[in-house]
Amino acid sequence: MSETTWREDFSRVLSPVFGAPQLELVRGQGSYVWDAEGRQYLDLLAGIAVNALGHCHPAWVMAVTEQAATLGHISNFFTSPPQIALAEKIHEILNLPTGSAVFLSNSGAEANEAALKMARRTGGGGRPIIIAVDGAFHGRTMGALALTAKAAYREPFAPGVPGVVHVPFGDVDALAAAVNDTTAAVFIEPIQGEVGVRRHPPGYLRAARELTSAAGALLVLDEVQSGIGRTGTWFAHQDPAIGEGVVPDIITSAKGLGGGLPIGATITVGAENTGLLSAGQHGTTFGGNPIACAAALAVLTTIESEGLIDHARRLGEKLTTELASIPGIAEVTGQGLLLGLGLDGENPDAKAVAKRALEAGFIVNAVTPERLRLAPPLTITDEEIAPFLAALPDLLTHD
Repeated sequence: MSETTWREDFSRVLSPVFGAPQLELVRGQGSYVWDAEGRQYLDLLAGIAVNALGHCHPAWVMAVTEQAATLGHISNFFTSPPQIALAEKIHEILNLPTGSAVFLSNSGAEANEAALKMARRTGGGGRPIIIAVDGAFHGRTMGALALTAKAAYREPFAPGVPGVVHVPFGDVDALAAAVNDTTAAVFIEPIQGEVGVRRHPPGYLRAARELTSAAGALLVLDEVQSGIGRTGTWFAHQDPAIGEGVVPDIITSAKGLGGGLPIGATITVGAENTGLLSAGQHGTTFGGNPIACAAALAVLTTIESEGLIDHARRLGEKLTTELASIPGIAEVTGQGLLLGLGLDGENPDAKAVAKRALEAGFIVNAVTPERLRLAPPLTITDEEIAPFLAALPDLLTHD
């Protein structure tokens, strides 16, 4: 199909909310995808940190295929072996205490919606204020949207969920002033992705834990983008340099968890937090679907068997050093294989750089006018990423 034809077909039958697609992709394998014209691209975004195992990993394909041929959808009136096994694996990798629980849904936004409902039940349901941080992105459903900082996302749909307050990024004093006995929860991404991959200043997460504990409020860590091995630990907050030993009340996960199939998880730490919602107070038709759970379990077991957490940490450290030495890059932020590139110069244009990269066969993401985001598959190799590093100086300076 010609480019003109597929673009016309797309605009004729699909919603315009995502804008015009850059390409029509028809195939993927490992770290690469191919368009309808047969051109190959190195995928350094992995479906926005989703394809943890790359494209069509044999273990993932086998798990999905075998489960689809065995049992597909059963609704939440029943459970299945993949659902139980996945929840057990999540308990294991987080070393959750007795009484903790996993609620399975279909996306990061849904995972945060469940956490938001749990927050409303804090203290018996009498606490009206929920705090989020400037720069945060927690999703686009009405509840998650209220937690998302970007005004352009929220304002067209005002009034949103009431009681949400956004505090300045990195300002412990502002957070301390906002948290009190009316606060139900504080939602924080250990690493903010939407603003170009930004870590909080040292001491911030620890202060958030101390403040919420003192006020009887929940600390919710949104690890939708930063979890599932991406930063060199299973979840970013498990890295002492990021999480500072903090134990949250709730963790939300999605994206890389399914490796390409939609699944989200809201993880309550301890029996007290698990008890915030009782039977009938929440639900989802497709949550815990056997096929999605089989896919997620394959992701987790393959990350373990192939040593991909250590690989993400090692390659991330190497990339950070190499990228920082390239003229035109002012800074490299993030951890592991979730990296942000701050562009140098008076008028940086990340979107133009991303466009040139795509034309050269590399998929990267311009998250702000000044910053690019890299979130490649955890399976990507040094050899696969080398051509991008070689091409990047020219991509940054080319007019």
